[in-house]
Amino acid sequence: MSALMQLLRSYFPKWCLPRSDRQLQKHLQHHIFRQLQTNQLTNVLVDIKPSEQVLPKCRFMQYRRMNDHVKRLGMVSEDGNKMVELSSITCAASNMMDFIQQRYCMDSLLDSVQYMTVQDVDAVDLHLLPPIDNPGKIIGIDCNYVDNCDEQHISIPKEPSFHVKFANSITGALDNIRSHNLARHIDYGCQLAVVIGKKCRDVTKKEAFNYVFGFMVVQDILARDRSAVLGGHPMDTFLPLGPTIVHRCHIPDINNLWIKTIVNGEQRQTGNTKNMIFKVDFLIHRLSQYITLCPGDIILTGTPAGAGAYRQPSSFLKPGDLIESEIQNLGKMCNKVVNSYS
Repeated sequence: MSALMQLLRSYFPKWCLPRSDRQLQKHLQHHIFRQLQTNQLTNVLVDIKPSEQVLPKCRFMQYRRMNDHVKRLGMVSEDGNKMVELSSITCAASNMMDFIQQRYCMDSLLDSVQYMTVQDVDAVDLHLLPPIDNPGKIIGIDCNYVDNCDEQHISIPKEPSFHVKFANSITGALDNIRSHNLARHIDYGCQLAVVIGKKCRDVTKKEAFNYVFGFMVVQDILARDRSAVLGGHPMDTFLPLGPTIVHRCHIPDINNLWIKTIVNGEQRQTGNTKNMIFKVDFLIHRLSQYITLCPGDIILTGTPAGAGAYRQPSSFLKPGDLIESEIQNLGKMCNKVVNSYS
């Protein structure tokens, strides 16, 4: 029976799944939304009145309702219990890329929430999509944590080294990661992702955060095989994103968030963004000196120690593995590794 369910999950659309399997998917969604309230900084929660926690804040998600092909834009509350649909009752665009380009006033949006229909997340039969799925650029940085350099026995870099991924790599916070027939050494690395909000070129470090829309969790999957093209970064489904994009106004200190990766129940990575070698403002500054950054562009900021390649013995991902990726204040993802495309 389990093999049949796996076959159904792999080859049939979500709305064709048996009810029991859809309930499993809904249970996972329930789990990751509840995670929004369990990984907050204590002092941040103290400052939020209980009455305010139930209203959706600027945590944006993309989703489809079951039996519906229309992409929708929603906003989730701090505690993960409540949501509003923006795309049908406001002037907000129906997808994240267009919404970012609208440069919607967050204060006005929050003021108008009290007049919207607020729903229980559990009551909405939805399929969670990647919070952004067609960015113009996805740029990652190599070796941006001190402990990651230490585990590789390399010197701390004096200048950042970048690589690129493409939109075909993107998948959702609950979606499967597909292994590849030509990749035998598939590695993981939980990272903080920066989503650019405004077009910028040659900005200073002091100005950098003015051009940020928000932040999210990513799991940067990598094929370390020597034969892998483009460094093994841009393969299909190798960039789970989500579950939401949190607007920068809700992250008081981006340089002090803990990061975790758990594989099959075993904690593999634990770190903190304060240990970045090149901070977010510097990365935006440096990249903008060479290229124009546009709304929706994604910057991956590096991963702490604990990648499978540097464990003793090495431990790469294989079909059947379950990866849980989590960053404080941003949320959690759960992705299963499955067999490659036939």
